[in-house]
Amino acid sequence: MAKIKAAVIFGGTAQEHELSLASAAEVIRNIPTDKYEITCIGITKKGRWLFFPGDVEEITDGSWEMNPDNASAILSPDPLHRGIVVIEDGEATVRRIDVVFPVLQGKKGADGTIQALLDMSCIPYVGSGHLAAASCMDKSHTHMVLDDYGIATADWKLITQRDINNIDGRCEEIAKDLGFPVVIKPANSGCSAGTTIANAPDELNAAVKVAFSNDNKVLAERYVKARKLEVAVFGYDSPFSSNVGEILSVGKKYDPTEVKKSSGNDLQVPADLPEDLASHIRDTAIKTFKALGCKGYARIDFLLSEDGQLLLNKIGTCPGLRQNSVFPKLMSQFGIDMPELVDMLLEQALENSERAY
Repeated sequence: MAKIKAAVIFGGTAQEHELSLASAAEVIRNIPTDKYEITCIGITKKGRWLFFPGDVEEITDGSWEMNPDNASAILSPDPLHRGIVVIEDGEATVRRIDVVFPVLQGKKGADGTIQALLDMSCIPYVGSGHLAAASCMDKSHTHMVLDDYGIATADWKLITQRDINNIDGRCEEIAKDLGFPVVIKPANSGCSAGTTIANAPDELNAAVKVAFSNDNKVLAERYVKARKLEVAVFGYDSPFSSNVGEILSVGKKYDPTEVKKSSGNDLQVPADLPEDLASHIRDTAIKTFKALGCKGYARIDFLLSEDGQLLLNKIGTCPGLRQNSVFPKLMSQFGIDMPELVDMLLEQALENSERAY
């Protein structure tokens, strides 16, 4: 039987470039080679696409870009090709692809862009479609959908570029409505870059300017002192959730360039919670997954406030897949190790595509 042709796309222009490399290397190491023929496509920080034929360790240490056998590559939007166009010595050849595992985090990766291109190409891929990915990346859209479904989040306000000419007045409104402290963050971001906790009016104005340097929309959220809880959700038509985990050191700031550190290092599974509350959190995670139209897999973050209020914090449709990342650690506690997880994600992407294309 012929092997399934699977492509892994990694790197990208977002701040999470190094995290993507680390996750992609872990995915590649765990793809069953007796079942899949692997094609590696890397995207440099400047946005250049390269067919990479080298060793996975070059992805791990970031030296993959220097491999002399790299060749320019293009993901063809033409469904007739259903693959990657590789250009070597002025000659273009098409490498057919059966399924893609996009390991791209942040903008131009987990925001629906690569997903939309793959939809045009009619190539099955792991994870959520372009609309769900975009809605989960844009936190203002996430809030609006969850508000409509009655899923509680922190009180929030949106600041757009139309507000810039009256930014002082808008900040006064936010301070009045949300009080202090208030969390200011870019609406579109896969990490904490540009996120600030403002404790006074002058800090609020400065925080908004920092956030605008990272995106053209800014979100203000009421600060909630809370426990940080995590759930992994997996599947398509009938998604299921993992046990609830808890990040024990919530004060650490997340650095997307530091691949040796992860919030998964501080993850306790299961979290110390009453069973009825844990069950409610798992049910809410699945409800959120369905409400936003997610597919395949997602990491869902919750806040449990000191007065016992459960708030949905964030949905990651392309969670980190390093061994010490939250999502695979939650799945391993559920009895699913990395080789099985990667195989299941690829298999379900192929099965789901039979209805999509």
